[in-house]
Parts: sequence; C-alpha cells; structure tokens
Amino acid sequence: MDPEGGVTPRTINAILAYRAAGDPAAPYLRTDDAVLSFGEVDDQAEALAASLANLGIGPGDRIALVLPAWPEFAVTVYAAARIGALVVPVDPRLRLPELRYALRHSGAACAVTAENAHGIDFLQIFEDLLVELPALRRLVTVGEEDLWYDDRIFQWEDCLSAGVGRDFDAPAAAAGDPFAILYTSGTSGKPRGVELTHANLLHAAAETTRAIDLAPGDVVAGVSALHHVFGLGPGLLGTALGGASLVLCDDNGADGALKAATRHGATVQYGVPTDFATLLRQVEAEGGTPPALRLCLSSGAPMSDDLARRLEASLGVPLVIAYSLTEAASTLAMSRPGDRVEKRLFTVGRPIGGTEVRVRERDGTALPRESVGEIAVRGPGLMRGYYRQPRETAAATDPDGYLRTGDLGLVDEDGYLHLVGRREDVVIRGGFKVHPREVEDRIMAHPAVNRAAVVGVPDEILGEAICACVVRVEGGVVTESEIRAWSAATLAGYKVPDLVSFMEELPLTDTGTVRRRELARRVTAMPPHAPAESKPGDD
Repeated sequence: MDPEGGVTPRTINAILAYRAAGDPAAPYLRTDDAVLSFGEVDDQAEALAASLANLGIGPGDRIALVLPAWPEFAVTVYAAARIGALVVPVDPRLRLPELRYALRHSGAACAVTAENAHGIDFLQIFEDLLVELPALRRLVTVGEEDLWYDDRIFQWEDCLSAGVGRDFDAPAAAAGDPFAILYTSGTSGKPRGVELTHANLLHAAAETTRAIDLAPGDVVAGVSALHHVFGLGPGLLGTALGGASLVLCDDNGADGALKAATRHGATVQYGVPTDFATLLRQVEAEGGTPPALRLCLSSGAPMSDDLARRLEASLGVPLVIAYSLTEAASTLAMSRPGDRVEKRLFTVGRPIGGTEVRVRERDGTALPRESVGEIAVRGPGLMRGYYRQPRETAAATDPDGYLRTGDLGLVDEDGYLHLVGRREDVVIRGGFKVHPREVEDRIMAHPAVNRAAVVGVPDEILGEAICACVVRVEGGVVTESEIRAWSAATLAGYKVPDLVSFMEELPLTDTGTVRRRELARRVTAMPPHAPAESKPGDD
C-alpha cells in the first residue's frame, strides 16, 4: 500500500497505520502549542479506541464530534475507525435546536465535546441533553473540569490513560462501510444527514491531494473547520494520505491564520473565498506572505474573477479552484496548477478521476457542451444516501445514479466546468449555504414583522452577505439590531442577517411569491451599507 504511488488505502484506519508504521516521527498535526507526529496520533487513537470499546461503544455506533479544529477531533476520527463506529461531525457553533436535532437524528451513542469553546458552556448544554436523549449514553469532554458527579461523563485525558495497553475488539472494516454522517441543509433549509463511506471520503481526498502533488514535507494551512466535509476529507485525511502535516487553526482571524501559516512554514493554503479575501487584505496591508508557500486552493463557494487575480498577484503562487459538495464527499472537480491561467482561475476545473459530470435540462435531457443547465454528478465519492431519509435520497438522484446538485453550469469545449448560479434559492455566505426560508421563518415569528424575504447581496469579503428585507406590521416598531438579535437567538451565527432593509412592500408575482431577483437588484442598488462585523460562523 503506497498512497504516494497512486494506491489509495481502502479504509481510514489504514491511512494512519501506514504512516505510523513507515515514519512514526514525521509531523502530522500542528497547533500553536505542539506538533504531534503520526506515531503519537496513532498511539492516542489506539488508547481512545480501547477506552471507548470498554465503555460499550462499538461497530455501527455513532460518535458525535462537537469540537473545534483541535487534535482531539483527529484522534477521535481514527479511534472510531478502529472500533467500527461512525463519526458525526457537528459545528460547535450551532445553536441548541440544531445540535439537538443532529444528535437525536443520528442516534449518537457517544459525544466527544469541548467543555468550553467559542464562549459556549457545553457541559451545561450536555447536562440537559443527556436527560433528553436516551440514546446518548456516554460523553467524553476535552478540558480541565472535575466531572466526578456523573458516571456517564469521562474526561479526555482519563480515557487515554485508561486505554493504554488495553486490548479491544477491532473489527475488519470494508471500504463500503459507512463512516461519517455530515449534516447539510436541504432545499427547505432543513438539515439532512449525508452518509459517507470510507471509500467515498478517501476517493475525494486522494484525488484532491494528487491534483496538487501533496507530499511529505508539505505543510497545509487554512483548515479551521474539521466538521466540514472538505476539512475532514482533503484536510485531515488527505494530508495523511500525502504524508504532509496539517496546521490546525481554531478560527483565530486573518492575522492569526497568517502568522500560523508563516510560523509553521506552510507550503499549501486551503480556504473558502472569504478566508482568502481576508488574508489578502492582511497581506496587502502589512505584507508577510508565508515564504514557503507554493500553492493556494479555494473551495466551498465561487470566487470572483477580481479576487482570484489579486490573490495570485499578491501571493505570487498559483491558485486552484475546487468544486466541493458534501454529497460528493467534498471535491468533485478542480483546476490544476498546470492549467492555463484562464482555466485555472475562472472555472472549477475538470472532474476528478472516476467522476462523471453531466449538464442537463430540467427533464434530465443531456445538453451539449457550452450549454447552461443543471449539473449532475456520478462517481466513487457520491454519498451512500441521506441517513434515514430514503425519499430524500431518491429525489436527489436519478435512475442512472447521478446526483442532482441544484447548481447551474456548463462544460466548455475543453472539458472545464463553469458554475453560473443555483437553480434553487440559496445564499452562500463565506462558504456556508444559507437557505432563505429558514431565516425568513424566524424573522416572521417576530410580533412586529408582517412579511420578510431574505436575499444575497455581493460582498467583497463574504462573497454574499445576507440581507433581510422586512415589512413591519402596521404601527409596528422594530430596529435592525433587534431583528439581528431575534435571529441570533435560534440561528447559527452565519445565518444571522448582515443587513436589514425595511420596506413598505415586497415585489410579488401574481401568485404572491416574492420576486427574489428583483428584490436583490433593489437592495444592491441602495446606498452602501457595511455588513455587520462578523465572521462566518460567528455567534
């Protein structure tokens, strides 16, 4: 088995086992405080797996990961692989209703959580959840609290100590076994659990790293969200496949991210366009491009032509663009460093190996090249399905096994894929998909609001900012700050409107549907109004 020679390991545990056996001292995970080698991560994963097995967690059980981009996240991923469990990565910034839904819907038997992160007291939250969710039997906490009062709660360090040298059953995993359930929003904004296998994740991760020639000695920076499919796949797993090391950044802003990349000698910078726009402003203002940098890779949302040009000119290294979907285990197409500049910067490249892309009419009829239609995709990275939602799975795929992405695009004469928009209403804010209906429903629940519509407006940093267009009830009084605070009470931070525009009425069709395109044009034409100071995912 040789990942660098073109043979991808069949299971996730095999990646770490291969690296730990071949070069255990090679650095793998880098933080502000420490550098963990492949061997050290392997030892910790072995100890944690033994402890989890002793606590009754085994094959088929779901382990929720409610953690920032910390080494404990990575260790738990590999420990779960050793005992045949599935991981359920959850954004630690989610509000309680969304967190509760993911835990309940997945049937998580165990959760590994930070005790405190981003100003959130997870111990208090899980004290209630352990009562509400009978399936949740065990909790492992990362922090310093003394948790003697509850025999279902175990501290991270205690678990590692208890598992050292302890035997446990390690079932033989197959490539087609499910390994992860990642929650993403559907067309109505309701969460759906995307079930991915070992093979799904490893295929997308391997093809991404091969496309950029990731190798031992490379240092990857810019991964701050391991709960996202790109962070889990090409980020965590792909770095191990290439034998490189990964800088874990816990959302410490552009200045902190730039310093971390420079301090660790980053050679490859990952990120969404928002990350790169913020990084570019920092570099242009103060200089200090990481001296070892050789490549940037952007995914998660479309990047403007202007930002792509400026980024490459300022950093002095090639930029490649990836088209990533949770349902495709991350990357399904990407440009390559050797592509001509107009293809590398202004398309999302060509499909990765083994992946087929079609552009079709609404009725499924295939369109010729240079024609705009809905993008459909099929390949080894395609999900097993939406967990416990067979009807949703059937609706998203056609009889030939192609996933309907909902994205509009075209394939040019050279085989490069161009994204031109979305068939459904969606705002992509800083790489996060936000469905207007979910935000609108929350705003409409305010007693002073008669009607609300949410649209995306162009923003240099975020890509799109969320603008809530609000019609007050007659005589109603409510301010922009009140609408934002009302939204923030139940919505994740990245879903809270950046702007609020109060109107006498909304443009409607004859059937009473909001004319979103017209509304977006109106809002865009208004005098500039700076979005609220918040980063993607802020609470």
